[in-house]
Amino acid sequence: MIRRTVFFVSDQTGVTAETLGHSLLTQFDGYEFDLVTLPFLDTLDKVDRALRQIEARAEEQKVAPVIFSTLVQVDLRQRFAPKQGLLIDFFDTYLPMLEAELATKSTHKAGQAHGLVDSMRYDQRMDAMNYALNNDDGSRVNDYSRADIILTGVSRSGKTPTCLYLALSYGVYAANYPLSESELESGQLPVALQEHKNKLYGLTIEAGRLQQIRRERRATGSYATMPQVSFEIRAAEAMFRRYKIPFIDTTRSSIEELASTLLLNTGIERRIRP
Repeated sequence: MIRRTVFFVSDQTGVTAETLGHSLLTQFDGYEFDLVTLPFLDTLDKVDRALRQIEARAEEQKVAPVIFSTLVQVDLRQRFAPKQGLLIDFFDTYLPMLEAELATKSTHKAGQAHGLVDSMRYDQRMDAMNYALNNDDGSRVNDYSRADIILTGVSRSGKTPTCLYLALSYGVYAANYPLSESELESGQLPVALQEHKNKLYGLTIEAGRLQQIRRERRATGSYATMPQVSFEIRAAEAMFRRYKIPFIDTTRSSIEELASTLLLNTGIERRIRP
């Protein structure tokens, strides 16, 4: 396995550089990447310190690093010129093309992607997050009328993180309801869900993966045994089919992929964009 250091450089949080850079790096097998994020490089002194850190890592490893940059301010971008390494400047790559197409110059303002620019959009995100937290794991079932989607499935199938991602990234009101052993044994759709059947979406998962997750959570008792997880998964999928509830396998999907697939399959409108 070949090791390479990858730097994500930004004058703000570094989230954009990380997201775009990770998307590109996933296309390369046979490499193990050491990931280093250098955020908030908003002065020339900080840029100089970052350059020294990058140079030191290159000398230490005897391999030039890969550097993803989303520095926006012109003076900072001009100063940031690593002597070693492959520099991929996202703004330098794409802004000139957009400026030409839109026949106008970009503002080169830092923080536009993740700053608190639109207070209404921010409030929507926070309200959706609060809703997801208040309606997690079936803790409250009397507010499902506000839900855009209600995820259901066995314990540890990915309901909570998916709901939180839908809320934080898209402003979607997502609740989740875990199917208990008694409900799975009866095969009957829980009473709390019957009135909201049109909002339900099931999550399932492969037995081996569920057992692994549950062992890390609680290894004692029958909770993480293969007979138990296999029964729960079979019973949950049988319930989904019986009541014609659409469901998706979460085993090999990231939270981002799950959220996008759910929005696509349900037609739920995104209240905000990530």
